[in-house]
Amino acid sequence: MKGLISGAKKLWTPSSMAITTATARRSYGVIPMVIEHSSRGERAYDIFSRLLKERIICINGPIDDDTSHVVVAQLLYLESENPSKPIHMYLNSPGGHVTAGLAIYDTMQYIRSPISTICLGQAASMASLLLAAGAKGQRRSLPNATVMIHQPSGGYSGQAKDITIHTKQIVRVWDALNQLYVKHTGQSIDAIEKNMDRDCFMTPEEAKAFGIIDEVIDERPIELVKDDIGNESKDKSSS
Repeated sequence: MKGLISGAKKLWTPSSMAITTATARRSYGVIPMVIEHSSRGERAYDIFSRLLKERIICINGPIDDDTSHVVVAQLLYLESENPSKPIHMYLNSPGGHVTAGLAIYDTMQYIRSPISTICLGQAASMASLLLAAGAKGQRRSLPNATVMIHQPSGGYSGQAKDITIHTKQIVRVWDALNQLYVKHTGQSIDAIEKNMDRDCFMTPEEAKAFGIIDEVIDERPIELVKDDIGNESKDKSSS
């Protein structure tokens, strides 16, 4: 968890149902396109817009303001579409800025749609909190993923009094993050502080025992398959 304060970036508009071109190119290079055929003809989507249509959000790579703007907009958009239908969030991230991550976290708690979280690859630092913040019973990890928690870090240079102010802010954020982990894992504050004092790496089974996830899976749960089938049938009937 780095960089408690970071500069403002341009906002994303939810009407496009896609991640910004700049963010996409930075994170993924060439974005695959998906062609759909219907009675009305062909329609092309970038792969992440197509996944968003199925209420799937991907957080890949570092969590910064660009990522946060996109994910927050996607969450708000999907809730406006159907507040009672689940959202599926896939996480493969080393973490990043605390403020950017907390914007995503607060939006996850704010909206009415239940959110299932799935870790693949890694959910480290701020990403581990987002993984733990999913709906109870809906927090999952693939078997070869890694989860890591630790205390926030940051740097500042300037006048002595300003350094003191920023130090107090880092400590305040650390305390707040500890309380959030207590809330979502069920661990005591002492256990959280002890494990977050240094980098603490966990296997999926260890993360389950710690309370960050509820289940380790090696294939997609049947309810997610049913969701996709339902969406596809609805799309075909309306085309």
